[in-house]
Amino acid sequence: ALAILSSSAFSQKVNFSGNWKLNSQKSEMGDQFSLAPNTMAVKHSKKLLEVEKNSEMQGEAYTTNDSFTLDGEECENPAWMDSVKKSKALLDKKSKVLTITSSIPWEDGSEIVITEKYSMDGDNLVLESTASSSMGDLAERFVFDKE
Repeated sequence: ALAILSSSAFSQKVNFSGNWKLNSQKSEMGDQFSLAPNTMAVKHSKKLLEVEKNSEMQGEAYTTNDSFTLDGEECENPAWMDSVKKSKALLDKKSKVLTITSSIPWEDGSEIVITEKYSMDGDNLVLESTASSSMGDLAERFVFDKE
């Protein structure tokens, strides 16, 4: 019986679905600027991750909606100012980490590259985010509580 319980614990699949609220006390955000969403609604199925992020920048609230295929193939989502965000998402079943790498064209002809790593820490959703552009680099770690 113990062997059955142990093997079922190891075979449990990660699922990031839920409504999540930023826990700023547990998060590590940029001092001057942060890409932290206040809340996220996540739908995670076997082949797809849909993410609605509700954020605020310079006093303005905005929402982004992204849909990612989980097969490592490139997918596209709308970005700011009519640009297109191109992303690849891949779930490492062993580590239970979902990595999404995205590129977005920037005004100066360069691009912004964003890497997001989703994982679970107990009941908390953790999102590690790095962004690199001609303006510099930003690394943050967001921890979310389930609502």
